[in-house]
Amino acid sequence: MLYILSENFSLVNSWINDLRNVDVQGDRMRFRRNMERIGEIAAFEISKQLEQKEVEIVTPLETIISKEIAVQPVITTILRAGVPLFQGILNYLDKADCGFVAAYRKHDANDYFSIKQDYLTCPNLTGRPLIIADPMLATGASLIEAIKDLLTHGTPSQMHIVAAIASKEGVEVIRKAYPEAHLWVGVVDAALTSKGYITPGLGDAGDLSYGEKLQR
Repeated sequence: MLYILSENFSLVNSWINDLRNVDVQGDRMRFRRNMERIGEIAAFEISKQLEQKEVEIVTPLETIISKEIAVQPVITTILRAGVPLFQGILNYLDKADCGFVAAYRKHDANDYFSIKQDYLTCPNLTGRPLIIADPMLATGASLIEAIKDLLTHGTPSQMHIVAAIASKEGVEVIRKAYPEAHLWVGVVDAALTSKGYITPGLGDAGDLSYGEKLQR
């Protein structure tokens, strides 16, 4: 259940090109907005797979029976890089509840890393669709840790993972760990570097959105 949003040419391809382009990346607002746009497209596609219910709508002229989302999803992200992509999903699924995970790569002197996760807030997930926004699905390590902790808050009815750019390896890791999950990605890149960075990728999504950080 892998869906590649750029597989059939659309505006998504142009947005991904801008995200990657070093001549465009200096415009942080544009970078964040393009991440949001990918989230919005993913939310639209995900909405087609959510459970529906019939509702009665009273118009100025008559009463009609229509359809609505039966159970509102819970949208989550990994701080801080995931916030623009998360916001795009929330722009469209604006009745959803939200959860947040604080996780990051802790680098050593050789620039190798382990995953540090020290904060999570989330509503009850039981019986609700869970959507996780993670803009760069590289090794899958931080996402696996986040999902493990999220699932301590209940068993969702569906799981949807949204990424702007994923590595082939990261996709396979997630599919093996959570075969029931739906993966919505802008594009899949072929390789990871020896230090776990997607190539060609786009760089550090968090820094490009919000500025460089001191790594401690």
